[in-house]
Amino acid sequence: MDQARGSPAAVGHVGAVVTTVAGVDATAVAVTLAASPREVIYAGDQVADEMEELATTLGEGPGVEALTDGPALAADLSDSASQARWPIFAPAAVALGVRAAFALPLQVGGIHLGVLDLYRSAPGSLDREQLADALLLADTACALLLDAGTVAADGRRPEEAGLQHPEVHQATGMIVAQIGVSAAVALVRLRAYAYAHDQRLRDVAANVVARRLRFPHDTRTVTDPGGHTDA
Repeated sequence: MDQARGSPAAVGHVGAVVTTVAGVDATAVAVTLAASPREVIYAGDQVADEMEELATTLGEGPGVEALTDGPALAADLSDSASQARWPIFAPAAVALGVRAAFALPLQVGGIHLGVLDLYRSAPGSLDREQLADALLLADTACALLLDAGTVAADGRRPEEAGLQHPEVHQATGMIVAQIGVSAAVALVRLRAYAYAHDQRLRDVAANVVARRLRFPHDTRTVTDPGGHTDA
């Protein structure tokens, strides 16, 4: 792959290539974890990073659906169909200047490893050739993830190194310990707090990890070490 320029090919190289061949403006790759539905391991630029943050915080959007339901293609996130399908994600994406989003699953047989997300500032579908090239590159990214040991053959990731925002994973584990719930429920609580307070998920997670924010057993409230209680 020319983008590698002599170095071993990596997911980032695939992202750069697919941005060009699919005619999109930004790309990202997220993988599945046992303790979290998705973790971003590559975001090509700030727009991709912000879009992945939206999907992770809100738990909806093409990139979330594609993790389990196959390709999710939204040619215009401002149309009524997209707004009804993703009532929180779609308006937020449009507000960020993203009008089209295409999510392609990374999978081996029935094993879902993650998703390749493509974002475009202008509305419009991928044509047949662009979609075919993007699907091929999704397979390439999948192979690279497996070869690099980023994810195991059963779809689990062995450790946190390489994740863009490991604090989310760490905070989820801390909330599990604090309120005695499953990792899935802990992540829902973390997302709910971030959404309710219009904060980035990573920022809320960082506060949990730094012990500036605590989720007590009474899950109707959240407190900080200074004694402030947030209903």
